[in-house]
Amino acid sequence: MKIRTTISGLTTVGVILLGFGFIHSPRAWAHCDTLSGPVVMDAKKAIEANDVAPVLKWVRPQDENEIRSLFDKTLVARQKGRDVQELVDMHFFETLVRIHRAGEGAPYTGLKPADTPIEPGIEAAEKALEAESDTSLVGALQAELESSVRERFERTVEAKKHKDESVAAGREYVEAYVEYIHYVEHLHEVMSGAAAHGHESEANEHAEAPAAKAIKVHQH
Repeated sequence: MKIRTTISGLTTVGVILLGFGFIHSPRAWAHCDTLSGPVVMDAKKAIEANDVAPVLKWVRPQDENEIRSLFDKTLVARQKGRDVQELVDMHFFETLVRIHRAGEGAPYTGLKPADTPIEPGIEAAEKALEAESDTSLVGALQAELESSVRERFERTVEAKKHKDESVAAGREYVEAYVEYIHYVEHLHEVMSGAAAHGHESEANEHAEAPAAKAIKVHQH
């Protein structure tokens, strides 16, 4: 399916990436730190099936042996009773998530409860995958990003008309100009891949707010 954006020079992919506030950033992938996240869910399946295969996709090849070894030890220890099972299972979950996060270049701060709220963008992305359709997701993000660019552009154009009337008016123009230029700059950084994988930047602050708003607007 091909989707065209009405913002000159912006691709749908870029809009989506910006909307998620750098989807590969540690913050965005925080969903994997929860007990209800996809990493732990696959870990539970692996333990139930006595098969490590479901979790190996979450770690790098060089970390596979460590996970295989720990998984085997976990299965052996689980035979000692329910109390032991809970402890060794949690240790396996924590180790798996920690190694997964390290592979993403992200810090590990411990597993969060299953009911930990996740960012609106991540939730919407998950729902799109479940539905196997990105139509609503792309539509919501694209509409909000277009609105955000236009709002900054129009504010700057209007302020420019009065920038020489007084110092106060001039400062108002400069404020609008700086916000507009940096916002568009961050858009292009995301689309060009300038935002490094696994690293947060100042652009998150500019990009995340409209994305969260877009999802909330779309859900109501």
